[in-house]
Amino acid sequence: ATVGKTGACLTVRKDGQEVAKARLKDVSQLVVCGNVMVTAQTFQLLCEAGIPIIHLSTGHWFHGVTQGISLHNSYNRAAQFEAAADPVRQLELAKAIVAAKGANQRTMLRRNALPRPERALDDMARYLGHVDAAAGVDQLLGIEGSLAAAYFGNLQAMVKAEPFSSLWAFEHRNRRPPRDPINAMLSFAYALLTKDCVCALLGEGLEPWWGVYHQPRHGRPGLALDLMEEFRPILADSAVLSAINTGMVLPRDFTCAAAGCTMQDRARKALIQAYEARLDQLVTH
Repeated sequence: ATVGKTGACLTVRKDGQEVAKARLKDVSQLVVCGNVMVTAQTFQLLCEAGIPIIHLSTGHWFHGVTQGISLHNSYNRAAQFEAAADPVRQLELAKAIVAAKGANQRTMLRRNALPRPERALDDMARYLGHVDAAAGVDQLLGIEGSLAAAYFGNLQAMVKAEPFSSLWAFEHRNRRPPRDPINAMLSFAYALLTKDCVCALLGEGLEPWWGVYHQPRHGRPGLALDLMEEFRPILADSAVLSAINTGMVLPRDFTCAAAGCTMQDRARKALIQAYEARLDQLVTH
């Protein structure tokens, strides 16, 4: 980090050579993937500017966020904890989350899958009809699982790029580690979406780690996961499919072995580009 007459700048170096430079006023967040060194001056500069630093592992798992101390309304968190402790409000919010996510998954299939999976669409409509009658969170988890099985079971029908269809067919969602290119991209896209939701919640003075539908658990940003559920299909999944179907990523951009499938730098950069482009699109409900 440097401060000159034109303002503060962030510089990225590799092996002592400068590879990128950005003005502080053009930076909304710093995302660090894997074993990357960030200077103390950069941490201080970003914290003072209210710009979050997001920490991801080499495998793109979201580890946490570094953010400066800013003014927050403590009543927001008090209201959040009160809602999470109220079984009636908890179930009401959980139903809204599952219904919104399932509806968006079904819409993605209805608009993009070829051939159109009529059986799956009918099944998903029936599952969504059971949401309002759910008596508890456990029942909602079952409905959500059924919706996910129907959705991911037909995700391959939304993949138009022939190299992926023939060489890396998507069978089901898997992770830790992902075992094929599409699952590797989905995991990375979900990590990007998680960090955006964490930053949004922190910006509103809410506690990202205390969820309503996702129960609090050590190391899991429950409320961020609640917030991101309905956006998974229309932001993360959409970005992955766009990157594949437009040729932004190719089979050679992945390394697949018995231990799992990893994204090479080109695939990672392409998916970030597709994800950011999706975020920039204005959607009118």
